[in-house]
Amino acid sequence: MDRKKLCIAIPASVVSDTPHLREKTSKIGLIGRAAAIFRVDEIIIYPDSQQASQRPELDLISLLLAYMETPQYLRKRLFKLEPRLQYAGILPPLRTPHHPLNRKVSDLKVGEYREGTVFLKTNGGVLVDIGVEKPVLTRGVPATSGLRVTVKIIKAGKHVEAEHADRDEVPLYWGYSISAENHPLGSILKRRAFGLVIATSRYGSPLTEIAGKLAEKWAKANSVLVAFGAPSQGLADIIRREGFSLSDVADFVVNTIPMQGTETVRTEEALLASLGSIRCVLEK
Repeated sequence: MDRKKLCIAIPASVVSDTPHLREKTSKIGLIGRAAAIFRVDEIIIYPDSQQASQRPELDLISLLLAYMETPQYLRKRLFKLEPRLQYAGILPPLRTPHHPLNRKVSDLKVGEYREGTVFLKTNGGVLVDIGVEKPVLTRGVPATSGLRVTVKIIKAGKHVEAEHADRDEVPLYWGYSISAENHPLGSILKRRAFGLVIATSRYGSPLTEIAGKLAEKWAKANSVLVAFGAPSQGLADIIRREGFSLSDVADFVVNTIPMQGTETVRTEEALLASLGSIRCVLEK
C-alpha cells in the first residue's frame, strides 16, 4: 500500500530526569501512546550526550516501546522475564488495529490481518499462533520457531488458513518499528534520505506562519521525520555540537507550541502537541 511514512526522532536522555524505573516506564508509555495515536511508523532513538555511553538508555527505551507495540497475546513468546520489564504492567494498551480483542477462531474473517509467531512446522505447512484458541495453518512463512510474522486470513470457518503478508500491504495503521541508533542526530539526518525533515524548537517559526510552504513539501514527501530535543537541551544545542545548525539538517524549524506557559516542555508533552498540530494543519 502506497502511503506516507511518518517517523519521529527522540533523544536517549528523554528518561534522564526520572531516576526510578517505574517513572521511566510510565514516561515511555506516554511516548508509545502518542506515537500510536498519530500513526507513527518508526521511532528513532538517538544518543544526545557526549559525556558517557547512553547504550543502557537506548536499550531500555527500545525494549519498552517494543513490548508496548507487541500484541498482548504474543508477549510471553517474544519477551523473557527480566528486571527492566518489572513495571511493564503500567504501560497503557495501544488498542491499535494489530492489537485485536478477538480471541476466538470462530470470529476470524477472510481478509483479516493478524500478528503471530511461528509455532510449529508440520507436513501440511507452518502453524502460527495468532492469539486464538489454536494455531493457524499458514502458507509462505519461514519455519523458524518463535519468529514474529504478519498473516492474512484466507479461509475462515472450521479449518482456518492464512498466508504470509507484508506489513506494508495492510490497509490499516499497523504499529511502529524502533531504531536505536549509535550515531548522533545530525549524522542520521545526513545519512538517511527523508523527503521532509521537521525540527521542533521554541525558537522556530510558528506553525501557522509556515503552514502553506510546509503543506506543499508534506504533500510531495514519501517519508517525513519530526525530530524532538531533550529535557535539558533543545535540538539547536544538540545539533550544534556536531558542527551543524538546524537549518543544515532540517527543511523546517517549527515552533508547535507558541507562547508556551512553562519554561520547558517535556519531550512526551511536545510529542502530543507537535504531532497533533502537524496532523491537524497539514492533513485537512
